Amino acid sequence: MEKFTLINKARSRIKVFEPFEDSSKNSYMVNAILISYGCVFKRSSKPVMKGSRVESIEEARNEYKKLLEQGWEKTYRFNSFFKKNGG
Repeated sequence: MEKFTLINKARSRIKVFEPFEDSSKNSYMVNAILISYGCVFKRSSKPVMKGSRVESIEEARNEYKKLLEQGWEKTYRFNSFFKKNGG
């Protein structure tokens, strides 16, 4: 599963959907998505991430679909800012 980034119509807010990798042994949520959200102040700068939460795959799909219906668009502009170290 890959990472998806959505941006709103005003180009001021983003949401990043990515697989959640839980390192705890007592994980009850095996299939989950980490949704991070933040603000974009300048187009050429790194977005300021405000927080994140973990949702079930079904809940994340519903939110993703709802955002697309509201006019949010998929973007690749910020991918370089979200690369993990060593990857």
